Amino acid sequence: MIHHTDLHAFLKDGAPAFKKGPVALIFAEDEVELDATLRHHLALGFKHTVVFAMPEFTIAEDVQDQIIRVSYNMLAEGALETAVNAVMKATGDIWIYYCFNSEFLFYPFCEHRTVGEMIAFNVEERRDTILSYVIDLYTGDLWVNTNAVCIEDAHLDKTGYYALARKDRWNNDLDRQLDFFGGLRWRFEEHIPVPRRRIDRVSLFRNKPGLVFNSDHTFNDAEYNTYACPWHHNLTAAVCSFRTAKALKRNPGSTFEIDTFKWHNSIPFEWHSQQLLDLGLMEPGQWF
Repeated sequence: MIHHTDLHAFLKDGAPAFKKGPVALIFAEDEVELDATLRHHLALGFKHTVVFAMPEFTIAEDVQDQIIRVSYNMLAEGALETAVNAVMKATGDIWIYYCFNSEFLFYPFCEHRTVGEMIAFNVEERRDTILSYVIDLYTGDLWVNTNAVCIEDAHLDKTGYYALARKDRWNNDLDRQLDFFGGLRWRFEEHIPVPRRRIDRVSLFRNKPGLVFNSDHTFNDAEYNTYACPWHHNLTAAVCSFRTAKALKRNPGSTFEIDTFKWHNSIPFEWHSQQLLDLGLMEPGQWF
């Protein structure tokens, strides 16, 4: 394992060496399923996997040799966008992916195709981004799994997702931009601040000079925020995430209000891309 003592050291000695991507940036807010998150993304074929984590966080020996570790405090204000923008400035024309611990990237046919193969197809489509939807996962039994996380007992919502037109400052519809909602952020929206209710995220993108990553998971280039190119639908991905469930149970304002996350539209998560395709939670576009 390569270990950098802080973000500055990584930007000076680590990031500039990334000549080829894709690079995965994984931000550890705590240790919950951190090892599982790393194993999942390592199996997808990222060229480099960088973990931003507090020094005291423990990482299993079987993945330590395959990652680059950066000591980093995710509780600091603006921690995510600070790190992502810094890595973008320190690297060149490479594809970058980001997520948090207890989140798992799925894309069409990911069981037998690498993330690099998906990106190669996307480049042929003249797209510099891959839009993903954050699909909330949650345990079926909060009395057994009090932190809401259990990989063996993961559930998701099979319906309840919708999109609204994204507006500019003058209330005009933005071209090919939508705000997507659903999952726990929709069902328990009274506990979720308005800016955090969207589930769309440009998790995979091609870096370029002048590109800026915003705190709301959008970019300063409008085309990067679109869901498809003008001429046809594009491939999309899903980030299956325990993060919202975990936060709702950790937050004193919501934990005692929630006895279960299950409802009549809950189904077990099968940990397979076909289930997400069948539910319409991502699509292959023209990739077959």
